[in-house]
Amino acid sequence: MSKRNSQAAKQAARERIRAQQEAERRREKRKRSIVVGVSIVAVLALAGGVGYAVMQSNKPGYWEEAKDQKLVKPANTTGENGTTVVVGKDSAKKTLKVYEDPRCPICAQFEQTVGPTVEKDLKDGKYKVQFVGATFLDNNIPGEGSRNAMSALGAALNVSPDAFLAYKKALYSAENHPAEQDDKFKDDAYLLKIANEVPELKKSAAFKKAVKDGTYDRWAVEMGQAFQDDKDGVEGTPAFVMEGKHLTAPGSKNAPMNVKDFNKAVDEALKG
Repeated sequence: MSKRNSQAAKQAARERIRAQQEAERRREKRKRSIVVGVSIVAVLALAGGVGYAVMQSNKPGYWEEAKDQKLVKPANTTGENGTTVVVGKDSAKKTLKVYEDPRCPICAQFEQTVGPTVEKDLKDGKYKVQFVGATFLDNNIPGEGSRNAMSALGAALNVSPDAFLAYKKALYSAENHPAEQDDKFKDDAYLLKIANEVPELKKSAAFKKAVKDGTYDRWAVEMGQAFQDDKDGVEGTPAFVMEGKHLTAPGSKNAPMNVKDFNKAVDEALKG
């Protein structure tokens, strides 16, 4: 090979190397551009997602918005916002205030054990009962079942006081009442299924429509607020108050949870 040809070959080789290096630099530049671009998109997406999450967290939930719904008071209620619910014979001289939260397992225990005694006392005119509905377990656990069941109870009360009492009994029954952590009452279908055990509600199209439409959702919110604003100093459920006096089991600050203790507490309150 001549010297000229040798130099030309070396020059060509150098050009190929430079071309390869330049191509490699261009590839690296494109890769860096892609990585930076993807990172920017990811950051923007993350920021947008965080912003959306913050916006959603600041957005009122359904039951917060229910405060602004039109208030529909069930029939058979009195007082401001229809939150005074009294059942029993007009001839009864005294009224027992009963504080219960639909999700409360201790309330369910009371209803299953002492409920028939209260039912008999009402029929005998021994006293009237003022039902004070609490919904605080929805905040504590949390969930929606207390308020949703309260709304359904409002729909039952609108049918009749007897339907209300029968439905409340069915909700608290051992067969139907869920565990405290199980927010089963948030499901309208489940509430309607239980209502089928009450003949007066099973045949009531108006009741079913009210439950599905949430007609008494605002009323349920007002009931929960009435419990919070109550002046008798009740902090939990179940609780029983007659003329400002808390009914408790002997030697305890807790509510009476069996028939014997309940009757004793009631009889003493009626005498007082």
